[in-house]
Amino acid sequence: MTITSVLTFSTDRSSVLIDARGPRFGAIITTVVLTAVLALQSLPLLIWQLGVFALGAFLSPQKTPYAFLYKKLVRPRLKGDVPTEDVRPPQFAQIVGFLFALGGTIALLLGNALVATIIIGFALAAAFLNAAFNFCLGCEMYLLIARFRGALKQRTNAEDSYNLPSL
Repeated sequence: MTITSVLTFSTDRSSVLIDARGPRFGAIITTVVLTAVLALQSLPLLIWQLGVFALGAFLSPQKTPYAFLYKKLVRPRLKGDVPTEDVRPPQFAQIVGFLFALGGTIALLLGNALVATIIIGFALAAAFLNAAFNFCLGCEMYLLIARFRGALKQRTNAEDSYNLPSL
């Protein structure tokens, strides 16, 4: 799935399905890495996470090192049915994570640790929500945007967007 197909927010049924537990495993590792970045103000760790987000955003969440670890070490030990999900919302979440990590990297490179801490803190909060509560903030953003775009396509005139009765 390309980044272009993700950003079109299409609602067709020709999507790729992935193991829904994989992105949550990646969020656990991301939470640990971003916590270390904040604690140590470590630019190399942040650049590592930026690279992981770039792979997930521009290739696929299945192409990240965290997904590789999940496939090789975790998934073989899991039993039962495999819950699946569309790859587009997690890939959009990786795009959002990439943008936050890029902003934090730029802020650290410019010597603005406060701005970097705030930006990385937001990314850490989103990763923690996914890791701890299985609530993917970027995925939910994707779904809201897709619904909104679908609603805009269905409206027939300007009044429809305000839910006004036809006069």
